[in-house]
Amino acid sequence: MWQPSDSFEIPLDVWVETVIKGWLVPNFRDLFQAVQVPITTVLEGLDLALQAIPMPLFTLALVLVAWAVASRGLALFTLVALAVVDLIGVWPQTMTTLAMILTAVLFCAIVGVPLGIAAARRDGFEKGLRPVLDIMQTIPPFVYLVPIVMLFGVGMTPGIIATIIFALPPIIRLTNLGIRSVPEDLIEAAYAFGSSPRQVLWEVQLPLALRTIMAGLNQTLMLALSMAVIAALIGAGGLGLIVYTGLGRLDVGAATEGGLGIVLLAMILDRITQALGSESTTKSPGLLETLKAFFRIRAPANPPGSGGQSVS
Repeated sequence: MWQPSDSFEIPLDVWVETVIKGWLVPNFRDLFQAVQVPITTVLEGLDLALQAIPMPLFTLALVLVAWAVASRGLALFTLVALAVVDLIGVWPQTMTTLAMILTAVLFCAIVGVPLGIAAARRDGFEKGLRPVLDIMQTIPPFVYLVPIVMLFGVGMTPGIIATIIFALPPIIRLTNLGIRSVPEDLIEAAYAFGSSPRQVLWEVQLPLALRTIMAGLNQTLMLALSMAVIAALIGAGGLGLIVYTGLGRLDVGAATEGGLGIVLLAMILDRITQALGSESTTKSPGLLETLKAFFRIRAPANPPGSGGQSVS
């Protein structure tokens, strides 16, 4: 009689543990430690800078940015939101969280935009990259927290690495989509005027795809903020640590303070990046302006043969 114990079972857990513990960790530990160096450097620099800026000065600067790129309404909301963050006593943790998010988004942009450009230019690369992005977007973050801890340890930097893995796919996908959406006739016209592939990329494709790329950056930013609490499980600090500690102690008040800080910070950054994307769209060059950039011919002051005399 057939029994469940008699069935064949693939020992996937043993294979994964053997690969990570028996091969990756002993042979590539130095490489994984080296990967953390630039991330740690940027994170510590941003954190020190943000913590050193007085609250009124930082608030004034961000309010002016919100007013310049969006509206007075967003500027007023930014002022009130940052005042609330300071009044509930989570300003230092908010600056730490902001440093973490900016670091993660910076490295997502450094990695994601070139990958998106490469995917837009090569269909084969895009097909190979697509399942990787699908896995990165669908796998629960808790699944890869354990190998990250084994490979990188615990602390702020491993938390940012987990955030980068989780938040990277949108900027790659939307960069690819934005460049592929540039009209072919505009690209052909640029090549017809003698432009090189690099000039077409920088002068035509990227400016016209900037709105889509900014939408990807906005989504990456929001996903990075959503990882603030999860990253606290492996030693990340900031507002996520307040929420995690409050949940562990059943301290609803502390968890609410941390959660409110994350929500207000997310709303400010979301509105500002959305406004930046809309502004870049209005300033993106159209067909006529782009062609003028490639083929500038100044008309002579006087038509040939006129001798500078006006015709009556």
